Amino acid sequence: MEEKNYITPTGHERIKTELLQLLDVERPEIVKVVHWAASNGDRSENGDYIYGKKRLREIDRRIRFLNQRLEFAVVVDNAARKSGEADAEQIFFGATVTYAALEGKDAGKETRITIVGVDEVDLEKGYVSWVSPIAKALIKAKLGDCVKIQTPTGPSEIEILEVQYL
Repeated sequence: MEEKNYITPTGHERIKTELLQLLDVERPEIVKVVHWAASNGDRSENGDYIYGKKRLREIDRRIRFLNQRLEFAVVVDNAARKSGEADAEQIFFGATVTYAALEGKDAGKETRITIVGVDEVDLEKGYVSWVSPIAKALIKAKLGDCVKIQTPTGPSEIEILEVQYL
């Protein structure tokens, strides 16, 4: 059995949108091109046909992948934490965390990350996977806690300054 694919509602919607785009727009367009190119006769040296078939295989592979990701998707909605019904100071999947290093060359420097699913990782936006070392160290910690993490330069300690569920 496949492992559960935890994902935020936004990430789930993005994957569904991409899947529908491939199924409803891109694949039908490529099928038309391949059909037209095949009707031209000799397929062995027909660039439109060869490229179209290759692109069709790529699209089908991506569709299978997205379907599989959605099949095992577990959408984690933090509505209770956003509304204040649940503990919004403890870090769980979907939290946006601001922390500062307590030692080393980055001491005092604030960093902001959001813990998301593996399909949503975007380091430039600060989205880190829930299976990443930093996320694993932060999960279940609370606002104000000091947490030890392993960095490429060795162990480091960070302080959690802010926890939000956006």
